[in-house]
Amino acid sequence: MSTAATDYYELLGVGRTASPEEIKKAYRRLARELHPDVNPDLEHQEKFKMVTAAYEVLSDPEKRQMYDLGGDPLSNRGGASSGGFDFGDVMDAFFGGRGQRRGPRGRARRGQDALISITIDLTAAVFGEKKEIAVDTAISCEKCTGTGMTAGTEAATCVMCKGHGEIQSVQQSFLGQVMTSRPCPTCQGHGSTIPHPCVECSGQGRVRHRRNLTIEIPPGVDTGTRIQLQGQGEAGPNAGPAGDLYVEIVVRGHDLFERQGDQLHCVVTIPMTSAALGTSINIETLDGPEDITIAASTQSGAVITVKNKGAARLRSNTRGDLFVHINVETPRKLTTEQQELLEKLAQIRDEKPNTVVTRSDSTGVFSRLKEAFTNK
Repeated sequence: MSTAATDYYELLGVGRTASPEEIKKAYRRLARELHPDVNPDLEHQEKFKMVTAAYEVLSDPEKRQMYDLGGDPLSNRGGASSGGFDFGDVMDAFFGGRGQRRGPRGRARRGQDALISITIDLTAAVFGEKKEIAVDTAISCEKCTGTGMTAGTEAATCVMCKGHGEIQSVQQSFLGQVMTSRPCPTCQGHGSTIPHPCVECSGQGRVRHRRNLTIEIPPGVDTGTRIQLQGQGEAGPNAGPAGDLYVEIVVRGHDLFERQGDQLHCVVTIPMTSAALGTSINIETLDGPEDITIAASTQSGAVITVKNKGAARLRSNTRGDLFVHINVETPRKLTTEQQELLEKLAQIRDEKPNTVVTRSDSTGVFSRLKEAFTNK
């Protein structure tokens, strides 16, 4: 049991097992009621000092332990009634933490990330390639090696904040005088100034420069893919680490192929006779010439799949397929002999010139082409 004349727990209205949060909450409530700005009479002022002293003891683990063992943690300053209560504790109770000096901050900071866009062709997107790019970013100043100071000079202690990086001021509040801190306006919180800045970089420790980089474009990239190059972005001020460089890919359109994910699509036009009789044709792929077979009776809109000739899958060793869409060409001009032969063929096949067969085109050329090129 405490030997102190005043029961601090009773003053705050909490039990001896109260948690720090309960003690803080009780003090905040009493401080609002008893503060001299609210109740200026001497009785309330004295009680406010006592409550503040109780909070000072019970909010400090060491002082609280001493008090619980029967000691008086405030005996060295003449007790609570001396009026020497700490407004830092008041600020702690109201705003959740005692103000702490931040101290000077370093000048070196990480540089910003940079973003550039490059355009590549479809072949590079499918197979990948090494590409040289020009990058215009900030780099570390060679003249001052990033320090921002003229060679042979040093930073000077700030005369305003004496190297602390911040200045303190006392303001009057409803709780009395409160001390606040803010970054020093002379040194911007660094605690030092640069009397002789480098003439090349004006004290920033970095300059703008265009440089060339060789980047590795992986197979399978597409428009919108971003490649991250760590440490290749903007150099940080005053020898700070560089940010990252992001290279955004734009894939140029191709004359023959349309890309849909890892699939490639192309359209091949063949004569009506080849579609009817069947044939073998040679087509261009991104891998080179490829022979494909056109089966007899192939209809316009048919699709032939060429395995593993599509686009690469990003971060994978596999590839998609190439889809060849067949377009059957109807002759536009016929000689007399050709017309007679077709009429004879129609008679043999018992085809009537005025007979029309209407059906859904759900599996025909229009729906297939629409699905291939517009459903993206």
